[in-house]
Amino acid sequence: MNNAFLALLKSMVGSLRDLAPIIAVVVFFQLVVFGQPLPNMADLLVGLVFVTLGLTFFIFGLEMGLFPIGESMAHAFARKGSVIWLIVFAFFLGFGTTIAEPALIAVAAEAAAVAANGGVIDQSEVARQSYATGLRFTVALSVGIAIVLGVIRILKGWPIHFMIIGGYILVIIMTVFAPKEIIGIAYDSGGVTTSTITVPLVTALGVGLASSIKGRNPMLDGFGLIAFASLMPMIFVMAYGMVI
Repeated sequence: MNNAFLALLKSMVGSLRDLAPIIAVVVFFQLVVFGQPLPNMADLLVGLVFVTLGLTFFIFGLEMGLFPIGESMAHAFARKGSVIWLIVFAFFLGFGTTIAEPALIAVAAEAAAVAANGGVIDQSEVARQSYATGLRFTVALSVGIAIVLGVIRILKGWPIHFMIIGGYILVIIMTVFAPKEIIGIAYDSGGVTTSTITVPLVTALGVGLASSIKGRNPMLDGFGLIAFASLMPMIFVMAYGMVI
């Protein structure tokens, strides 16, 4: 219990250290550049406490739960020797974590609102909800496929740089033909997918899998899944824009 409390306290100190530069920038510009006092000081302090606690518990939870479970499941699949089940698990891991990403939910909702205001879709709530849901499922599907591709790369030992270069060449080509309204959303979708929920589990899966396979180096082969998870949504969302 004492060790857990000390680890939690250490994580909280780390969170405060990480937030300190952001706080310093905001205070400097508000007081020095704008020459105005901080508005709603009490609310800001309460919000800062909540952010610190949230970040602390999130990091602590990652270290205690998500990273170990990702690595242990990767080891279990490697011992079981079932490639089919590993691929099925990789797809649903990528799909499930992405569909639950708060950042993706926010971007999809904002994209739907902008599309409605711009006349791309109807102004109705049903049309906006349909657009946002379609975008989220498209991104989630792409990430699921990306994680499968990354797992196969680890199993086969394929060089990652050729695959990434080829993927970005395809992105550039698609950018020329995709509707201009969807290009920015597609590029942002590649970033928001690799956020709070997806990254820990996918990284743990890659490192655990590479550690469990003879001849694979966790440092060389275990990382790179996140790169696929960032690349594939750009391709799929631009294709989604072309279709709708």
